[in-house]
Amino acid sequence: MKKRKIKFDWARNLFIFVLVTLVGSVAYAIAGIATAPAAPSPGLEYVKIKTDYALMLVQCAAGILVMFLPSILERRLKISVPSGMYAVFVIFLYGAIYLGEVQSFYFRFPHWDLVLHSFSGLMLGALSFSIISLLNNTQRVRITLSPAFVAIFAFSFAVAVGVLWEVYEFTADGLLGFNMQKYALENGTVLIGRAALADTMGDLIVDSLGAAVMSLVGYISIKHKKGWISKFIVRRVTHSAK
Repeated sequence: MKKRKIKFDWARNLFIFVLVTLVGSVAYAIAGIATAPAAPSPGLEYVKIKTDYALMLVQCAAGILVMFLPSILERRLKISVPSGMYAVFVIFLYGAIYLGEVQSFYFRFPHWDLVLHSFSGLMLGALSFSIISLLNNTQRVRITLSPAFVAIFAFSFAVAVGVLWEVYEFTADGLLGFNMQKYALENGTVLIGRAALADTMGDLIVDSLGAAVMSLVGYISIKHKKGWISKFIVRRVTHSAK
């Protein structure tokens, strides 16, 4: 009797693992909001306060919703996200939300935020190439763009999204009292001058570097038909006739 091979669906298992982690973090954040102190206490630098748990709750809830975005795009807009790109996306969410916010990696490891923004620049660059690919393949719009223009668009798009993210962080910090831009230390000490700008400017710089690297790779891939970028480009779903 021939044994049946069990296929390991790593993408699905990764999705379930991160989803369960974020759902558990939501419960943890709600409990923290109810029990944590309202302000930091002297000598207790690494004790989270209510606003820390509130930010954690917002980030985890948003992360859960965003995890389902690719499946929504596939159903509504008939757009398919490659499993490799989706896996990188889910791992990025895990590193940014669970490790960054829940496990306090942003404070424990000074360059954790810069690493994540570097990856986000790469992913946004790939997303930019996806937008161009979708436009080129649509029936309504038929355009042929030079590799240089596509690379410039990818870089500009990725940097613009990075800027909008910093605007979101600045707004959330001002309205809700969060510390997303790390303008204060974990013990509540408010930074001033250049130190207060270091996190924001560092994020924008690495966003730009990541976008530049992806744009260069995409340019070479398109110019010389290497196909490197094609594995990470989202495409329209095509259903074969039954």
